Amino acid sequence: MALPPPDPQFVLRGTGAAVHTLHFSCGGPEPDIPLLFSGSENGFIHVWNLKTHRVGSALDGHGRKSVYCVETMGGKDRLLSQGRDQRICLWDLAEGRTSVTDSVFTEHVGFCRCSLLQVAQGRWLMAMAARSLEEVQILELPSKTSVCTLKPEVGAKLGMPMCLKLWQLNCGSQPVLLAGYEDGSVVLWNVSMGKALSKLICHQEPVMSLDFDSEKAKGISGSSEKVLSIWSLNEQQNLQVYKTHELVNAGISDITIRPDKKILATAGWDHRIRIFGWKKLKPLAVLDYHTATAHCVSFSDHSNPRERLLAAGSKDQRISVWSIYAQT
Repeated sequence: MALPPPDPQFVLRGTGAAVHTLHFSCGGPEPDIPLLFSGSENGFIHVWNLKTHRVGSALDGHGRKSVYCVETMGGKDRLLSQGRDQRICLWDLAEGRTSVTDSVFTEHVGFCRCSLLQVAQGRWLMAMAARSLEEVQILELPSKTSVCTLKPEVGAKLGMPMCLKLWQLNCGSQPVLLAGYEDGSVVLWNVSMGKALSKLICHQEPVMSLDFDSEKAKGISGSSEKVLSIWSLNEQQNLQVYKTHELVNAGISDITIRPDKKILATAGWDHRIRIFGWKKLKPLAVLDYHTATAHCVSFSDHSNPRERLLAAGSKDQRISVWSIYAQT
């Protein structure tokens, strides 16, 4: 039996539009101020001070087109954002600056968030949906050099990439990409060779979100259906269905596994945030605060586990922030 749900620790208001993406930056040494970045449908990125619960700055770089991905790059001062203006922007926020220093034109019309992987000091790989419908492009940042383009085999008919997750087992190992597609499949790509290693049909509908635990070689995905699909990766690099979990209501916008790999959170079309144990997918709590679709969930990266938070962003223009460490 799940515990009675807690109330949010606090609620952030003032985005003026639906919230589509959230990203914490809290892991720095004291007296660093923990921050939460949010991206909204009106094209603004808000930088929230988590001590005062107020907006420190509002960044405007996407021509008032919806922002659906925000990530920091090795610290609070370097930011990457992606919007419906088909641009990925790199920001310099040091010393109070709010300037876009570079951008990449993606020519992609969907909602597929790019994925970042740090491969060396000051060097990142970025996977993004490309102009051609089924393709994923891998760039190196900050040089913007093209590494490869991942194209499905002729006749594969995967549809558009919907969600991407770049990862590597350890620092020296080959980067790998997991991509969820419109046809409901998840494909594992070897980035260096530019070829698909394994494909698994996980859903009957487009894969809306996925996350992967490289330590356990196990991942999870959600779609517009009433089911979460849990899958694993064996020694031969083959994806296989591990189990499925039936949901009460259909529609998952976002899934994220907490960095300590103990729990995960889902953002639902039914307005609710659901918390599960990651080991057995045991339902732990249903966080029922929002009055419209929950679009995104994000766990904080506080160095002290007891300070860790969960934030959820919704179409109702609010961000709920929860402390669920004690409960789990």
